[in-house]
Amino acid sequence: MPANSKIRSKNSKGANIITMGLLPLSYKRISGFFFFLLLCLSFSVPHAIAQEPKKGDEFAKLSRRLIQDGFNQEKINTLFSSDQVFFTPSGVSSFFIHSESSLDYDQFIAPKPIANAREYMKTHGESLGLAEKTYGVDKTIITAILLVETRLGGYLGKRTVINTLSTMAALTDEDLKERIWNSIPDKKKPKREKFEKKVKRRSQWGYLELKALIKYTTREQIAPESIKGSYAGAMGIPQFMPSNALSLAKDGNNDGKVDLFSHADAISSVANYLKHHGWKPGIPRQRQHEVLFRYNHSNYYVDTLLKISDKLKEG
Repeated sequence: MPANSKIRSKNSKGANIITMGLLPLSYKRISGFFFFLLLCLSFSVPHAIAQEPKKGDEFAKLSRRLIQDGFNQEKINTLFSSDQVFFTPSGVSSFFIHSESSLDYDQFIAPKPIANAREYMKTHGESLGLAEKTYGVDKTIITAILLVETRLGGYLGKRTVINTLSTMAALTDEDLKERIWNSIPDKKKPKREKFEKKVKRRSQWGYLELKALIKYTTREQIAPESIKGSYAGAMGIPQFMPSNALSLAKDGNNDGKVDLFSHADAISSVANYLKHHGWKPGIPRQRQHEVLFRYNHSNYYVDTLLKISDKLKEG
């Protein structure tokens, strides 16, 4: 829960530097040349912008693999020919430098976020109450997850999910893998051996999640290139990965669609996810921790959720 390059023309200062090198020229000739240069730039810059490099064929092998695995050829070719779907090394490189320990989950226990969570529980009380009754999951836990994941829907991520997952899945290609390696800043590069192992593992994972995304968006009649999410490909208010969206997300408002950007659906989906992994009413604290760990494999994360839940119960 994906960067276009920017084209920059020389400014007038840059043009002056060019003309200053022409010392033998008279001032009049310099001025005339300078005017001619500006005139050329005024026509060439828009033309350069219009002639941006065309999208590469980085996903050609990936497309063939998907078709071989049974996806509709016309659909796949149309999808990957879209200008909105492209290889994103700068985004995916975050996968190899991210550190869970650097995240500050304590910020969510501060008075302001807790107050926002209480207000959220009032606003969406009906959906939370129904989810608690249907799935047996405490509404304070559901709210805590949504608070930490997306600030209750306030921050959903800006990367195009299909670009993230497609880029990850395509890293079985040695040349593309090298492009990811080169996009990681030198100061943040992991050891090469560690990088190689993680790429192998993550490319397999990315392919499975990509297939799930295509299936989910086909089922729900959503354009896959329209979905934005985290650097890891998590999407919606609960930050579900596509495989979880496909199998565990629920239609909370009974409108016939499973939309993770809908609060009612997000609430029901989180509750169903936790129930699926063993949450039951009245389970002991240690068992709660074990189930919540399935949502995010971080003890720090889980401890924060439980602290938020405790605070919300106080109110």
